[in-house]
Amino acid sequence: MEKETWIDGMMMKGKVYVAGDNVVSSLGFTSEENFAHLKKMETGVKQYNDASLWMEPLMASRVDDVRLEREFAKLGSSEGFTRLEKMMLVSATAALSENKKIDISSSRTLIIVSSTKGNIELLDKEEGKRFEKKRLYLWETAAQVARFMGNPNKPLVVSNACISGVLAIILAKRLLDEGKYDTMVVIGADSLTKFVVSGFQSFKAVSNEVAKPYDAKRTGISLGEGCGTMVLTNDETKLNDAERILVMGGASSNDANHISGPSRTGDGLQMAIEKTLSEAMMPAEEIDFISGHGTATQFNDDMESLAVANTQLGAVPMNSLKSYFGHTLGAAGIIESVMGVHSMRQNTLIGTYNFEELGVPATVNIIKDTRAEEVNNCLKTAAGFGGCNAAVLFEKLTSRARA
Repeated sequence: MEKETWIDGMMMKGKVYVAGDNVVSSLGFTSEENFAHLKKMETGVKQYNDASLWMEPLMASRVDDVRLEREFAKLGSSEGFTRLEKMMLVSATAALSENKKIDISSSRTLIIVSSTKGNIELLDKEEGKRFEKKRLYLWETAAQVARFMGNPNKPLVVSNACISGVLAIILAKRLLDEGKYDTMVVIGADSLTKFVVSGFQSFKAVSNEVAKPYDAKRTGISLGEGCGTMVLTNDETKLNDAERILVMGGASSNDANHISGPSRTGDGLQMAIEKTLSEAMMPAEEIDFISGHGTATQFNDDMESLAVANTQLGAVPMNSLKSYFGHTLGAAGIIESVMGVHSMRQNTLIGTYNFEELGVPATVNIIKDTRAEEVNNCLKTAAGFGGCNAAVLFEKLTSRARA
């Protein structure tokens, strides 16, 4: 049965499709290139000895600057754009180039930017001299992207810790359901800076090895950077011939536990998952795959296992991509959602790199090795500082009979 949405007493009907995507990361500059590395279980996390990031060796995932400049040169002069803005423009342009039916200049197309820190490196006195002070503001970063791409609308910004990417997808779906737009270009990006590294180091949360999500011997996160773009539409005529992927539902919650520590019971994320499944009219037993948040920190992975088990999803194959891309903050929810969509299209479950032995309080089914398997839907989860949680569900159009 097709989902019904009520807005101001009016019933709106429609489907929201994935119409294009891209990922720029340490593993590549296209979604296909990134997914090919995931299939081979090749990580982009490695050791850096860079005092501009941290005074000691740092395990992290970084976008190649030489290739970034080369790709951006195809779009125009790099003068006047920050490194983060270049990642965003390269990714968004690539996503749109795959689908010539999308008109970025239309008033019916809106850009949503997801980021936690934006151009935070401009706080540095020397780096900040190159740009106006207002470039520190996320709204100005988004405006720069929209102007370059020729979109006439004022872009929206979502910045809610590490659920920002998933929350941006949920917001895009809701705006499409309301009929205010027919296309949404959702761009999530964050860059690896000393500001970011020092923040996580202050929590003693950064691992000195590649992250081990959900593992008994996990020692913390691997930080990363990158950009993910997902183009959504409610107009089927704007789709290419690729298999139809729908955004079926999504929800967010806040567990109000602590500014930096998640609920110990997982109740907040559990609520977001339950609301997502309800909106999608999807029974828990029909979920094929969970793309988890999986930061490899003690409390996050524990909390997530409880939330998944308490929603009767403990047996569902589940992975974390943080040991491939690092934790890309505001980009994570979009990068990992894009990879989830490609798992569905290629019927492939990606193993969790560096996972060996389950080390969380609730039994969950962590995928250890990549394998071919039919994947008709994907539940993406996310959690972040301040107690925020989110989930979104993607599904192949052909996987269930719908009126």
